[in-house]
Amino acid sequence: MGSVTGVLVLAGTPIGDVADAPPRLLTELAAADVIAAEDTRRLRRLTQALGVTPTGRVVSYFEGNEVGRTPELVEALLGGARVLLVTDAGMPSVSDPGYRLVAAAVAADLKVTAVPGPSAVLTALALSGLPVDRFTFEGFLPRKTGDRARQLASVAAEPRTMVFFEAPHRIAEALAAMAEAFGPERPAAVCRELTKTYEEVKRGPLGDLAAWAAEGVRGEITVVVAGAPPAAPKELGPAELARLVAVREEAGERRKEAIAAVAAELSLPKREVFDAVVAAKSAAGGGAG
Repeated sequence: MGSVTGVLVLAGTPIGDVADAPPRLLTELAAADVIAAEDTRRLRRLTQALGVTPTGRVVSYFEGNEVGRTPELVEALLGGARVLLVTDAGMPSVSDPGYRLVAAAVAADLKVTAVPGPSAVLTALALSGLPVDRFTFEGFLPRKTGDRARQLASVAAEPRTMVFFEAPHRIAEALAAMAEAFGPERPAAVCRELTKTYEEVKRGPLGDLAAWAAEGVRGEITVVVAGAPPAAPKELGPAELARLVAVREEAGERRKEAIAAVAAELSLPKREVFDAVVAAKSAAGGGAG
């Protein structure tokens, strides 16, 4: 790889199995002028496992110091350095340090690129057996009971599959809170230790998963929850049915066609819609036509 200066590189790291490290990660670790790591000790273990010897300066960049260290890293970027940002596992800035540095680099009109790597979010989603065509990432839930309940209530009607991160010592109460907010029958999957030796995916209704977790769960955990089922069709009275037919008539449809269209749209017998139109016309002093 040729030397590229003044670039921030976000690099995904293995979430479990070191063999999942992308080849470009090894190249970037060896070539970076500065490596900003969430935990420098874990970075050392990773580079030893990969057989890579970094030549650049290694600094810590974690939740406790990222506000103060971000300007320092931006200065390095402005000076032409290639800065590599890595976290303990997965992609930087996804529930990990990184967002502040990316935002600052973008504001300074600096180039930001990435080395794609393993993702606990996508891995758990794929293994869950739940719909994957549309999903949301909700990150970690609040630790306080009231805040957690309010956040879960705010997404109780979310139709897309939801992905959460949770700590092992809070997973039992988190699943119980989800069962309370979403209903005990809502399908879900608890994915723990993904890509590691003791990988496990436990699938079932939230109520059952909460009872299972009460016995204790270890490891890194990602929870995938099915979205809310479609709301039951609203039952419309005769006046509303007649109004829907009238709207179509005003748009140029013949009454028979309008009645058939409204009936099909609402999965109702055509006779029910016809009777509603008759009733409305009778109430208005006219005929059904």
